[in-house]
Amino acid sequence: MSDSTSAGDPGASIHRPVLVREVLQFLDLGSGLVVVDGTVGGGGHSKLILEQLGPDGKLIGLDRDPAMLVRASHALADSRAILKHGSYAELPQILDSLGVSRVDRVLLDLGLSSDQLADASRGFGIQSGVQGGGPLDMRFDLSEGPTASDLLAKLSEAELADLFERFGEERASGAIARAIVARRSELTQWTVADLVVTVAQSAPRGPKRRHEIHAATRVFQALRIAVNQEL
Repeated sequence: MSDSTSAGDPGASIHRPVLVREVLQFLDLGSGLVVVDGTVGGGGHSKLILEQLGPDGKLIGLDRDPAMLVRASHALADSRAILKHGSYAELPQILDSLGVSRVDRVLLDLGLSSDQLADASRGFGIQSGVQGGGPLDMRFDLSEGPTASDLLAKLSEAELADLFERFGEERASGAIARAIVARRSELTQWTVADLVVTVAQSAPRGPKRRHEIHAATRVFQALRIAVNQEL
């Protein structure tokens, strides 16, 4: 059962759940339990959880991203599964709306998924900028809040520098913020490629070391956290 809607079905998830054995071990599941997956994603963990809940168990899966709920519906085509559009922070209200007074287990797998990174239209992935790029959106829920492009367009230089330092621990936050403000007159909307190029030009690194992260990684992380108010 699901209350999610989508203009286009994104298909089954490509994301592989991590630490599966450990998650199942610590959840200590059994028949008849009510379990909440507060970040259901593509349904990888939830599908395995359902297998251990017996015929009377219930799985409530939440996600802020409607596209992920559509993907989860492929994995969780089960009458025991309820999928709801919303944040785990809204869990009390969601449980009230379902008439559920208590749950036995809650799982939160925080962060973003391979599915979101692979979707060039969402702006999460730096690699899509290297390959040409798409819109710099970064919202988990496309129906609410400013995009990452909006933040780059409206925040002051000092606010951008603070954001990159607080949420990304970016050492070159000041130089990057100055470069972004300087480019505003050229851009009506920021793309992934715009931000990748701006960061690379404004915060030059020394000779690239093996396994070194991309220069824009911390900036992308900071923007994503700010856009979605993750903390």
